[in-house]
Amino acid sequence: MNVLLLLAGVLLILMVAVGGMNGVRSFISLFLNGIILLVTVFFMLDTQTNILLLTLVACAALCAVNLFYINGLNRKTLAAFIATFLTLGVLLSVIYLVTDVAMIQGFSEEETEELDAYNLLIGIDYVQVAAAVIIMSTIGAIMDVAMSITSSMHEYARHTTSTPRQLVAHGMLIGRDILGTDTNTLFFAFFGGYLGLLIWFKDLHYSFGEIVNAKVFGAEVLTIFTAGIGIALVIPMAAWTSVLVSKLFAKGNRAA
Repeated sequence: MNVLLLLAGVLLILMVAVGGMNGVRSFISLFLNGIILLVTVFFMLDTQTNILLLTLVACAALCAVNLFYINGLNRKTLAAFIATFLTLGVLLSVIYLVTDVAMIQGFSEEETEELDAYNLLIGIDYVQVAAAVIIMSTIGAIMDVAMSITSSMHEYARHTTSTPRQLVAHGMLIGRDILGTDTNTLFFAFFGGYLGLLIWFKDLHYSFGEIVNAKVFGAEVLTIFTAGIGIALVIPMAAWTSVLVSKLFAKGNRAA
């Protein structure tokens, strides 16, 4: 416990030193995000809950905390919020269909021995749960890319006189630069997190074919692919949304 408090203190000091008040809000947002996730899991236990709808509500809350609470309500964060939410809406429907077809929901055969004493018929749609887990795993990366693009486009528009088409081209150029690095970041993050799983497969003497066809491995690979798809989708959405929101703000200022 002392080590955890020490690390939390070091993290807070560094975030304040680098980000000032934004760093403080970023630190607080870590706990707010944890509360949102815990509340979401609590409501998922209700068999009458629509898990996909609950996931969208939770994602909206997470986006609000990480965009509006940390950076304030402005054209950058509003454009990033809209682009992220539109991307998640498209991605969630795709993930649900892919999860159902790939049949990666539920528990794998490696876990069945530990669960023999429990009743698995608890009335929860495991396909929806699997889709919710994947979307929750990708929202951070999608939101990060959206904010990076809208913020850079806003600064570019402030210092130059550009047409909407030129602004979109600028946003797409930035998106192309970060597409590869963000996708690889996700890959290494999931690979590092599930390195123990690969060692477990080795101890079980799984062949390459058995590893590829294992449900637990397929679920993680599917998460990496869908996260990459989400990043690719949010780039044009963020570019166009940033331009549209800027136009709305400009009209509002003229009307005022």
